[in-house]
Amino acid sequence: MKKTFAAFVAAATIAGSLAATPANAQRGVAAGVVGGLIGGAIIGGAIASSRPAYGGPVYVEDAPPACRLVRERFWDGYGWAYRRVEVCY
Repeated sequence: MKKTFAAFVAAATIAGSLAATPANAQRGVAAGVVGGLIGGAIIGGAIASSRPAYGGPVYVEDAPPACRLVRERFWDGYGWAYRRVEVCY
């Protein structure tokens, strides 16, 4: 949508500038060359600016820890005791 709109605006600008100036043969070829270069720069800039030069943003999430120590309660035959156990997801 942006690319189409930018190209349309560029074409309308060029058409408006050509319609506003009267045709004169006294200016010679230089005016036509300059007008063509300026018009090409405007259209080329509009088309080139509508596309990003890179693939877009990349979001990297931190990896969760693979393993962690958890306090675990267990029965050792005489009573409840606690020990640290490594739990991996």
